[in-house]
Amino acid sequence: MTASTTALYTPQVLALATSLAQFPARPDLPLHGSARSIACGSSLNMDLAVVDGAVAAIGLSTHACAIGQAAAAIFASHASGRSKAEITASLCDLEAWLAGAAALPAWPMLEQIAAARNFPGRHGAMLLPWKAALDALSSEATPG
Repeated sequence: MTASTTALYTPQVLALATSLAQFPARPDLPLHGSARSIACGSSLNMDLAVVDGAVAAIGLSTHACAIGQAAAAIFASHASGRSKAEITASLCDLEAWLAGAAALPAWPMLEQIAAARNFPGRHGAMLLPWKAALDALSSEATPG
């Protein structure tokens, strides 16, 4: 590992990546979404349940680098209770931050993967959980 990748793959990032075991795939949940990063080939499948318009349960299956896995763990750890609108706004904020135009979004724990901003090849992997969640939420039946 080079000095720059050592700064990227911190013990905190690696611990987050391994914490994904807390969120196994849940094919029994009613909503399913996926996302793939064209830049690196990372992918994420997400299973969700929503109650009263907010995420109530989540399961993940990831094939991503440690940054993508850490981002998925951060998302999953803090998705409960979030609405589609909140997740959409957070994705927009994250994309703007990665482009250099804004402050780090308010989503908890993102500072733990903030060093990846300097590695554009990892940006797609960082966005996977938000994109997969919105894909799943777009399949939710709308009332009426």
